[in-house]
Amino acid sequence: MTRWFFVLVFFLLQSAAAAYPDKPIRFVIPSAPGGSPDVLMRILLAEMSKQMGVAIVIENKPGASFVLGTMDIVRAPADGYTLGYGNIVSLAVNRSLLDKVPYDVERELTLISNCVRVYNMLAVNNSLPMRTVPELIAHAKRNPGQLVMASAGNGTTGHLGGELFKAMTGTFILHVPYRGSAQAINDLIGGQVQVMFDNVPSIGPHVKAGRVRGIAVSGPRRSPVFPEIPTVAEAGVPGYETIAWGGVIGPANLPKEIVARLLTEIRTAYASPAVQKRYRNLDTEIDGGTPEQFLALVRSETPKWAVVVKRSGAKVD
Repeated sequence: MTRWFFVLVFFLLQSAAAAYPDKPIRFVIPSAPGGSPDVLMRILLAEMSKQMGVAIVIENKPGASFVLGTMDIVRAPADGYTLGYGNIVSLAVNRSLLDKVPYDVERELTLISNCVRVYNMLAVNNSLPMRTVPELIAHAKRNPGQLVMASAGNGTTGHLGGELFKAMTGTFILHVPYRGSAQAINDLIGGQVQVMFDNVPSIGPHVKAGRVRGIAVSGPRRSPVFPEIPTVAEAGVPGYETIAWGGVIGPANLPKEIVARLLTEIRTAYASPAVQKRYRNLDTEIDGGTPEQFLALVRSETPKWAVVVKRSGAKVD
């Protein structure tokens, strides 16, 4: 009887996995609306929702260097109906930036697929006279502490990229963290802050519209969307480079069948020419790698960013 009981349970579990999903999926983004994670995931999730025939409801839960939203994912049932966004901050940077991280990435989360890679842009308020990186560096050295650098939050690549820039150029620029890109960009436009590193998908439209001035990008190559803007390394800071990444995660112990289904849906969505075009216009590289590749990325990036944190002297403000 016991044997038949376990056989029955096995088939019930298989049937449940086969029926997945049969109700809305909750998707937690641990950052504010309007930022790069929000913009990029909404494109992907809208396509996945059409494919899967269920609503995917986004909840933005910013705060504490992505910790608040990530803990929501950690505490969720492992049934595939609560998923979320995990990125360079929550999965790699926090281990060296924070004194204590309340979750273990490899034991308390399921990594499903890294989805995107994006570069940052160094942008300045239009009222500033400088139009190049050397001019910015010279101005900052002549006026130590007078320039204010905004970021989308502590531990973001905008924050750490800015701290690394300061360390590599010997400049002192005051850092002010915000709770997301949108508010920080608004203050950059308004002149309350003067400098910002932010993901190209979120700050790029404002550069295109002339609301702020982009003077460099953080990657190893120029942006095809902004070919006239040099890289930071090209512009006079050799060796400078920061690349952000992020993807879909869930709570620990998600059934393998559900992980496989989600990976298939992610890759199918990214095969859509319309989705590819939208990402291309936002200067975002599509990944769609396997869980194993996602884990390897996290493991390789964690010590790399620990070096950046140490070298830059970055602290949680």
